[in-house]
Amino acid sequence: MRTEALEAPQVVANMLAANAGRCADLAQRLRAAPPPFAVTCARGSSDNAGTYAKYLLEIHQGLVTASVGPSVSSVFGGTPRMQGALCITISQSGRSPDLLSLTDTARAAGALTVALVNDTDSPLAQKAEVVLPLLAGPERSVAATKSYIASLASILQIVAHWSGDALLHAAVDRLPEELAVAATYDWSAAEPLLNSVRNLFVIGRGPGFGIAQEAALKLKEICGLHAEAMSAAELMHGPLALPGQDFPVMAFLQPDKSESGILKILRGLAARGVPVIAAGAGNQATGAIALPSLPESNPYSAPILLIQSFYLLAERLAWARGRDPDRPPHLKKVTETQ
Repeated sequence: MRTEALEAPQVVANMLAANAGRCADLAQRLRAAPPPFAVTCARGSSDNAGTYAKYLLEIHQGLVTASVGPSVSSVFGGTPRMQGALCITISQSGRSPDLLSLTDTARAAGALTVALVNDTDSPLAQKAEVVLPLLAGPERSVAATKSYIASLASILQIVAHWSGDALLHAAVDRLPEELAVAATYDWSAAEPLLNSVRNLFVIGRGPGFGIAQEAALKLKEICGLHAEAMSAAELMHGPLALPGQDFPVMAFLQPDKSESGILKILRGLAARGVPVIAAGAGNQATGAIALPSLPESNPYSAPILLIQSFYLLAERLAWARGRDPDRPPHLKKVTETQ
């Protein structure tokens, strides 16, 4: 896992260069025939990438975007109406039957089907109308790392081309270099706390929420730590009653309009004795374990840098908790859900 996570900056550099023309062509097509809405089709880490896509598409394109449950098609035989829609299927293996079924359904219904897939010889790559290879190479660890980061980078590249936003294009260009810097950051200050607890919330907001979901998944998957991802806004409702001295909160923050609100929440939690870990906020989170600040970055690329740093923390934490991060119990690399 560690080796593969450290390969992510070069993987992203190669993928962005290889897919630039494909993304430009896709963007031209989307501008010529704007879709009425978008759906994402994915499972596991790839579905967390879909959450990131949702926020970027809704913020930059004003395009209502939802994750459609693949079982609607594969198990229940439903045929969602997707005429003219954009359907983005995200998969490392491209072989899960339920993802293939929903992609078929979407294409038959008249959607533009786009596959972000690592295995370009897979059935998914054959079924989708537009294929954007992730080019992550073999990923032997059960826990996806470089393919997830490549998925996020591909989504950012699509939206940069489609929107024509110069700042997003600049963020795409800087991304490989910034990922390499993020991979050097030492997040070990969080290890003692995470090694001593059984439950925690992982929070984020907007583009950072999908990264919070991915971090929570990895903590469960490889560290055996029960972690629940939650929007920072949702935490302020009923779930706020749960955090305490033995139930910490880990937050992912990016430099945008959501940052001040999350910092306010973290200060309130720390004031009542809740252990807090703040990633991406530097020393602004009073009373929190503050992980190293990000390099100055675009708020839409910042979540990608955060997960790059987090993966290396998660790998070390798994070993500290007596688990092999490459071989988590009861799991396998390719999960073929129906």
